[in-house]
Amino acid sequence: MLWFTWLAANTTMWMNDVASAWLMTSIAPSPLWVALVQTASTLPVFLLGLPSGALADTLDRRRYFMATQFWVAGVATVLCLVILLDQLTAPLLLALTFANGVGLAMRWPVFSAIVPEVVTRPQLAQALALNGIAMNASRIVGPLVAGALIASVGSAYVFVLNAVLSIVAGLTIMRWRRVHTESPLGREPLASAMRVGVQYVRQSSRMRAVLLRIALFFLHSTALLALLPLVARSLPGGSAATFTVLLASMGVGAIIAALLMPQIRARLPLQPRVLLGTAVQSVGALVVAFAPSVWFAVPAMVFAGAAWITVANSLTVAAQMSLPDWVRARGMSIYQMALMGSTAIGAALWGQVATWTSIHHALAISAVTSIVAMLMAQRIVIDRGTEEELTPSRVLKVPEMQVPPQAGRVLVRVEYRIDPARAAEFLALMEESRRSRLRQGALGWQLLHDLYEPGRYVEQITDASWTEHLRRFDRISAADVALRDKRLAFQIGEEPPRVTRYLIEQE
Repeated sequence: MLWFTWLAANTTMWMNDVASAWLMTSIAPSPLWVALVQTASTLPVFLLGLPSGALADTLDRRRYFMATQFWVAGVATVLCLVILLDQLTAPLLLALTFANGVGLAMRWPVFSAIVPEVVTRPQLAQALALNGIAMNASRIVGPLVAGALIASVGSAYVFVLNAVLSIVAGLTIMRWRRVHTESPLGREPLASAMRVGVQYVRQSSRMRAVLLRIALFFLHSTALLALLPLVARSLPGGSAATFTVLLASMGVGAIIAALLMPQIRARLPLQPRVLLGTAVQSVGALVVAFAPSVWFAVPAMVFAGAAWITVANSLTVAAQMSLPDWVRARGMSIYQMALMGSTAIGAALWGQVATWTSIHHALAISAVTSIVAMLMAQRIVIDRGTEEELTPSRVLKVPEMQVPPQAGRVLVRVEYRIDPARAAEFLALMEESRRSRLRQGALGWQLLHDLYEPGRYVEQITDASWTEHLRRFDRISAADVALRDKRLAFQIGEEPPRVTRYLIEQE
């Protein structure tokens, strides 16, 4: 049910993008205006992704997902009416495309968080590949249907169908009997949830490496999609049908690659897979740029689509595997922000380059610089992290108070006594500890060294409140427990490290 809902949601997205891009070629046919349609569609995800992810981690995901579909239906209805009343202008089209993108920004993080709820961890890669099939099947169906409607009855009816499909999807989600469980500590405040989400990603070397790669890939690969309407027009006999065929060819390639993803993953490790996919996508873009006819462009689009889904799926799986469930929607929203933000910037960038030079030269430049940038990223940013056990652990005792403080920050001090000869090892381990505490949501962290006792260290952790301090216990994973055991192994004497907690009264 959820998969078919996702298929319908992506079909409406592609129908909207095709119809909007084609409308813009009639209203304002300059490369920059046409490319800005892609920017308007993707920029909301960059601007609203984090709040959306925070809400998806704290609200009832079923109701939230349902609301996003009704939002998209409302925007499609308004756009249809504007076209029928003959009031559409280029700025208004961009504004309504932006509003439709708001729906995409709201629904993507919540769906990303839902998928691991309904499949096991070993099945996650295949499930995400199936979602890739849904997205790329919609890449074929959406443009074909949109092109047929544009050619037969006009663009307004594309948005009518969008509204209908979005309403049906929203009603379908209502049938899902998901039980939302509220945290005993209450709903996490939005500002705090956003801070913790950003903090988790900043302290995760694996997520940082994934974000850089996905941003570089989409910054360059978006040139092909953003300029494709103009490429289609420039081909002999180019029309809306040509544009549709090229998009559909890319979708076919993506579906083929998605079906072969288990074999591709088994044969190629992550980094070579991403680099090879980037190279194939770049070569495909080069061929399309200088293709003398649609017969040369179609197979190149197939290969470009296969490479696109290979890179996107590989990095999406890597991001999902790096995130525990409690911060999954926020982490994936930041991932999507990197993807869509780079897409929005790339569309405007390559549109401007095409204005200065030509469509063909812009695609050629993007293809060459894409490979160079990814090679540099592979050399400079090293993913040092290993796949950790992120399942929440309940082995640590949660502190209790008869009358918990209602306000004020909480300071936790953990006193260690170690062999001074092992200080260098201990400091390296405490750097891991710092990242672990901050990933859990701590507001601050310090390590103090006693000037008079070389073997005495005090770890100092600050939490925003007593409730936020308790939330950290819910977020402690099996990997964090293993890290705690390593810290305890440094403790000399029979007494464990001394833990004290303070309420910060004044500063």
